Amino acid sequence: MTTTDAAETHTPEELPGVVTKLFKGVVYAETDEKIWQSLLGLSSHVRDYVAVLGLDLILDESEGYAFLKSREDPDGTLPRLIPRRPLTFNVSLLLALLRGRMLEFDTNSSELRLIMTEQDIADMVAVFLPESSNEARILDQLGTNIKKVVELGFLRKLRGQAGTYEVARILKAYVDAQWLEEFEARLADYRASLSGAVTGSKEEDRT
Repeated sequence: MTTTDAAETHTPEELPGVVTKLFKGVVYAETDEKIWQSLLGLSSHVRDYVAVLGLDLILDESEGYAFLKSREDPDGTLPRLIPRRPLTFNVSLLLALLRGRMLEFDTNSSELRLIMTEQDIADMVAVFLPESSNEARILDQLGTNIKKVVELGFLRKLRGQAGTYEVARILKAYVDAQWLEEFEARLADYRASLSGAVTGSKEEDRT
């Protein structure tokens, strides 16, 4: 048996495991080394396999992550195998600010890992809150929002360092360049929404 024949025979054995791992979530080079190496060798097979299911393989070798994404379906004829995750207003704001911080970090730093404490995150969020908002109440909710972002995989807790997180670089794939172009407009909408919520609360207090 030639080397080529052996590779072709071995490919089907690895493919189900790689695809199954991708269906469970993001595959990282750092934490899923064996699967990652198999994925790099089988990427074309994986793309063909998941394409039948209406999915695309998003693979960033330089950043070290891969995941499956539903293809655009304007007619709505395909069932969604990768469900959308509805985000609350405050979680969306936090993701936007983290992505902005990562862009700044990549521009000004030679380091690869963006590390932030809960206080760093609180300070970052506070800067973008309108003066009229109930800042204390929003910051009280920050712990819940951070926990949600950890669950989504965009923040990673650092072992042995309480309240310290690494901002996962996969955030760049989810909050893309087009989203960032609208960043200022989105922040303006956030401020307006927050101001409206505060005004509404004050009116309720008067009644």
